[in-house]
Amino acid sequence: MQYDYTIIGGGIVGVATALQLQQQCPHARIAVIEKESSLAFHQTGHNSGVVHAGVYYQPGSLKARFCKEGAQKTLELCRQFHLPHDQCGKLLVACNELEMERMHALFKRCQENELDVTLIDQNELKRREPHITGLGAIFVSTTAIVNYKSITEVLAQEFKQSGGDILLGHKVVALSEMDKHIDIKIKKDKHVPVRLQTGYLISCSGLMADRCAQMLGIDLEFRIIPFRGEYYQLSEKHNAIVNHLIYPIPDPDLPFLGVHLTRMIDGSVTVGPNAVLGWKREGYGAINVNLRDIKDMISYAGFWRVLKQNIKTGIAEVKNSWWKSGYLKQVQKYCPHIELKDLKPYPAGIRAQAVLADGSLVHDFLFAETPHSLHVCNAPSPAATSAMPIGAYICEHALQKSLAHS
Repeated sequence: MQYDYTIIGGGIVGVATALQLQQQCPHARIAVIEKESSLAFHQTGHNSGVVHAGVYYQPGSLKARFCKEGAQKTLELCRQFHLPHDQCGKLLVACNELEMERMHALFKRCQENELDVTLIDQNELKRREPHITGLGAIFVSTTAIVNYKSITEVLAQEFKQSGGDILLGHKVVALSEMDKHIDIKIKKDKHVPVRLQTGYLISCSGLMADRCAQMLGIDLEFRIIPFRGEYYQLSEKHNAIVNHLIYPIPDPDLPFLGVHLTRMIDGSVTVGPNAVLGWKREGYGAINVNLRDIKDMISYAGFWRVLKQNIKTGIAEVKNSWWKSGYLKQVQKYCPHIELKDLKPYPAGIRAQAVLADGSLVHDFLFAETPHSLHVCNAPSPAATSAMPIGAYICEHALQKSLAHS
């Protein structure tokens, strides 16, 4: 079977890319290959459903640009297809003087990114959120909540109606680049592998981004290190405990946002996530160990360097993962009404984090390419929010490259 363009990965970024490519090239044969039996199975289906406004990101970065554009596009899609959404806004709460200093610096960054934000004092915070304690907060009006799996399914339906193919349950086991195309070997369950040909390949494979790139012999300067984000869900009696999303003021030296309270689109409230090292790239359950994933990590120098550079934070995260009371303290800092018995089990998520050989974390989007392929190597949060502009960016690049080699 031959395709003009093939996308590996059925998450929201891959599907958004496929749809926009099909819309721009209505006569092209385009396919999405997904190894799972359903779309949005991994990072897209294991996040908190927040439509981020772009508060934290370096002005002028792809993250900042894509996030702002993506938030608007995401809400437009929800309105167009009558998908559930709630633009409830977010409060970033400062609980001490150090966090107040960080809050004012973050507020300045918001202004540089031209976001609709407001500084509120302690009295206004208490009026808006009676159960939240803090010295002040940043109110971000454009933050919303959605269901990204539902959005992905709608985009996939539009893609198929436009003539695209989606191959579910097919795992890519080998890639070979020829003079004018790429051979793709795919396998479904225990069936004999079959071969596809594609004029141009786009990899949006998330947790497997480095492995897909290595199949084409790309000399990588990074590896994917999985970080497991563990959540709890509050007891149903606390479904109305907050009116907005409640986030702590983040430590600017750390890549994660801290444990927060998230109103979910189904009406429940979750607490989390933390960030602990994952010993399995797709480890969502109780047993999260994969020997190949562990071998890949410990044989990479960047893993040991990032571990050394973040050892204190890492130990604290692991401690709070094992010790539920420690996790609770992070929440009680700004929401003292929550008790240990209120924290109920909830599915974990895995973040695919690109790490360079010197141990530094890649904070922005990262791409690699060959003459006939483009690989999305790092698509950090807010990738789900930013899926449509990321897809448009990928399409523009893919069309330019494929035309140049046609």
